Amino acid sequence: MALLLRQAADKSLGIRAFRGSSDKTLAQTYFFSLLCGISRFYNGYWFGFQEESFMRKRLTLLILALPFYFFIGCATNPITGQQELMLFSLQQDVEIGRKYAPELEKQLGGRIANQTLQNYIDSVGRRIAAVSHNPNFEYHFVALNHESINAFALPGGYVFLARGMLEKLKTEAQLAAILAHEIAHIVARDTMNAMSNQMGIDILFSAATSESTPTGVTTVANLTNQIIGLSYSREDEKTADLAGLDYMTWAGYNPYGMVDTIRMLQRLQESRPIEFFSTHPSPENRLGYLTQKIQTQYPNVTTLKVGKQDYNTYVLQNLPPADSD
Repeated sequence: MALLLRQAADKSLGIRAFRGSSDKTLAQTYFFSLLCGISRFYNGYWFGFQEESFMRKRLTLLILALPFYFFIGCATNPITGQQELMLFSLQQDVEIGRKYAPELEKQLGGRIANQTLQNYIDSVGRRIAAVSHNPNFEYHFVALNHESINAFALPGGYVFLARGMLEKLKTEAQLAAILAHEIAHIVARDTMNAMSNQMGIDILFSAATSESTPTGVTTVANLTNQIIGLSYSREDEKTADLAGLDYMTWAGYNPYGMVDTIRMLQRLQESRPIEFFSTHPSPENRLGYLTQKIQTQYPNVTTLKVGKQDYNTYVLQNLPPADSD
């Protein structure tokens, strides 16, 4: 069974094989239904019973009962409103985030040892998460003492910003843009999708359900290193841009903070490749679609917060020196 799902992922079907597109064939619809049913099967039976003979019996029953499993085991993406095959529950997102967050912190220099800075970033993050499509996760927003110009999201509500990124930002609105973008990835469950497609569904199942290390991965540290290197799709990036822009604006931040941030990162990319674009590949016309959305949906933003002084006081003045990582 794990092999079947791994093969599906290897053929780029992955967790988001079909999103209800108009050109979807009947055969694709049938296969999507089968995968959704398999996801239900795994969620219901994988964790308590792992004997091969039992699995075969359950698979037979599943196929016979396929009409009753149509779209069962799928989830609606709260941002796009589209049905997506989802092999894990939201609680399993939380468990994976909780399990691997400490190792990610360790590998990326640990937390910046300034509670004022940490509290400030956490407060901005929680303000944005509260207006997102999923405010019910137990969100965690952490600044890490690492030189990379990057930000990371783990499933279940874990967001990390590297010191290198914080050094380049200039306002609270720019900070809000990065946090809102990462929150959108969490809400859309993009990291779980990337883990499935790029690491393999069999490894992901093991990571989610066992305290022992997955086959072929000797330590949690090795698996965490793979998670750090995951790359979102350009489609995921565009969705996170647009949803993140909504989130930061609903939370009271000037949405041009996101435009300014992307423009700044693109300038840095011209000098040398930066880590952010290796994990967050830039969609086509990124600045164009962000600016258009602001002009059409949020024409009156002059009263929304920019927060240059606050960011300088609570972040820039509290960052450790670059050679401290």
